[in-house]
Amino acid sequence: MFNNSSKMLFIFILMMSTMISISSNSWLGAWMGLEINLLSFIPLMSDNNLMSNESSLKYFLTQTLASLILLFSSILFMYQNNYINQNTINNFINMIILSSLLMKTGAAPFHFWFPTVMEGLNWINSLILMTWQKIAPLMLISYLIIKFMLFLSILLSVIIGSLGGLNQSSLRKLMSFSSINHLGWMLMSMYSNESLWINYFMFYSFMSLNLILLFNMFKLFHINQLFSLFFFNNNLKFMLFLNLLSLGGLPPFLGFIPKWFTIQYLTLNNQFFMLTIMILMSLITLFFYLRLCYTAFMLNNLENNWTFNIYWNNWLLNLYLVSSFISTFGLFIISFSYYLI
Repeated sequence: MFNNSSKMLFIFILMMSTMISISSNSWLGAWMGLEINLLSFIPLMSDNNLMSNESSLKYFLTQTLASLILLFSSILFMYQNNYINQNTINNFINMIILSSLLMKTGAAPFHFWFPTVMEGLNWINSLILMTWQKIAPLMLISYLIIKFMLFLSILLSVIIGSLGGLNQSSLRKLMSFSSINHLGWMLMSMYSNESLWINYFMFYSFMSLNLILLFNMFKLFHINQLFSLFFFNNNLKFMLFLNLLSLGGLPPFLGFIPKWFTIQYLTLNNQFFMLTIMILMSLITLFFYLRLCYTAFMLNNLENNWTFNIYWNNWLLNLYLVSSFISTFGLFIISFSYYLI
């Protein structure tokens, strides 16, 4: 991707369109930025095979529907002064705008397109779809918080994201349902605190990058490949599964920090019902991560050799070693530095 000049141009347009949406002071300007973002991501998705073309078509149709709803509600918002009962029509318009933005992020109950689109993409495009493509819609959602609708989306996202990943054998679908679950936590952190969701998003993006870097390096797409690929190097396999547990939010790994902050804010705001459901659903996500790790280490392993003579010939593997160390011991490092300060 990075050796292709045309794709580099589309990546630049993709970044600029996100900045247009974030910095816009009107819904029409935000819609324009989202449309440019869509049209610049479609060429990046096309990978000269049937699955990627099908995924790009599904993504285009879904995002176009959400953009049409957003444009319609933006025009309706401009003409709301002609209505007698402005409060009722204003709430209705805000709900339509929020629905279109939730569809763009892939949050439940508008998540139907996200796992199927992810299944046809390569890992780099999947990473862009899971992280960068969520920035503009999430920023726009933070301007428009409707309590009932947001809580409904949070509940459905954490439930569907956890239960949907239980019977998956595809790593891309597993990561997509994990993304839906994390999206529910992001929306809850957005409701609790204005800037907390940005911290959560940064932690999530780092952990996703850490995993997808290795998946892309070894061309891993299914769970059975994890069992058979790393027989030559148990240490690499060990770090991979520690990163999976970190993404699941298991203490004491780095992925627990944003969930810890969210739990603290929810406790202070007395949101115990939502907190209980979110923690229970996170335990289900941890269950299928732990089941994956247990099977790979205990039931499908040829040897019990823990020699640490690793030869890192590739600079990407060196980078992965550093990022894995941060992901594994990040909570200890941050806690120790906070104690010293």
